[in-house]
Amino acid sequence: MSHQTGIRASVEVRNLFAKAKNGNYRLLKIVIENEQLVMSATHNATRKWDQEYDSLVLPVLQDDMPAYVLYRLDSTSSHGYEWILLAWSPDQSSVRQKMLYAATRETLKKEFGSVHIKDEIFGTARDDVSLSGYRKYLSSQAGPLPLTAAEEMLKQIRLNEMDISLKGKQQTLQGVAFPVHQDATRALEKFREKKLTYVQLEIDFPNERIKLSDATPTELKDLPKRIPKDSARYHFFLYKHSHAGSYLESTVFIYSMPGYTCSVRERMLYSSCKSPLLDTVEKNLNIQIAKKLEVSTGDELTGDFLYEALHPKQNAHRQNLAKPRGSTGTGGVSRMVPPPGRSNTKD
Repeated sequence: MSHQTGIRASVEVRNLFAKAKNGNYRLLKIVIENEQLVMSATHNATRKWDQEYDSLVLPVLQDDMPAYVLYRLDSTSSHGYEWILLAWSPDQSSVRQKMLYAATRETLKKEFGSVHIKDEIFGTARDDVSLSGYRKYLSSQAGPLPLTAAEEMLKQIRLNEMDISLKGKQQTLQGVAFPVHQDATRALEKFREKKLTYVQLEIDFPNERIKLSDATPTELKDLPKRIPKDSARYHFFLYKHSHAGSYLESTVFIYSMPGYTCSVRERMLYSSCKSPLLDTVEKNLNIQIAKKLEVSTGDELTGDFLYEALHPKQNAHRQNLAKPRGSTGTGGVSRMVPPPGRSNTKD
């Protein structure tokens, strides 16, 4: 993931990293500013590592901003002093910041030197990265089936970044509910009133919201051309068609994701925001969605594909089988009819 951000350490950080190996520094705090790793705070060692841990680590942590903290232990290996890497990613920080720091962690380790890092701790609350939290981590490592540092990192990324679990924003069990920009809301309201036949929405990553991308009048033949080939989108389309002798205008929601031409971050956020967006559209804007589809290219959106999606043939087949056959002149149970002049009544 480090290759995706392109962020590298500043000259100052590299110089301090080199000096830190001699044992004078106890703590280094590094943050990302202007697409660089920069030094935010340093502290020299004055006592044993565990005696000054909480007094040095906890004050440098901000409740709404991620950071990396390198803390030197008193123990050494063949490479020199051993360090702890604390990846601080508080719940109140933004999704963008969480992902940026998660994606740059490997770069930081490479710049500092992975061989010097003994343990990695990921924390969203101060208790996770306190001295007590570190000791709990060491106890868990000593238990049965311990995780390696790399496995612990991967586990935490999956639980915290990939699932985008944050408390400072509105959440649902389905994902992250980014606010819908007023222009997008107005377009959807016009769509509900059938003044628009097509609305395309996209995620505004810097502002963490969903905004209007396109509202060009669109017919079925135009729909494939509306699907971007290199980015994800949400589409609302008024599908006008006939079925079983009736004219219908059905709202179809299309989630287009062109596969791995999109970044991991884009795929994650579009997937996480989809369900909350649909919940808002259906419950708050009262737009009844007849069918929800997911496609990778616009070529999939043919007339036959949409019709079959809304009116599957197997359902029609089942209905025909379940429908009772009406009686006819020759159908039903046969009965005996007496010839003329005779009665079927016994004497």
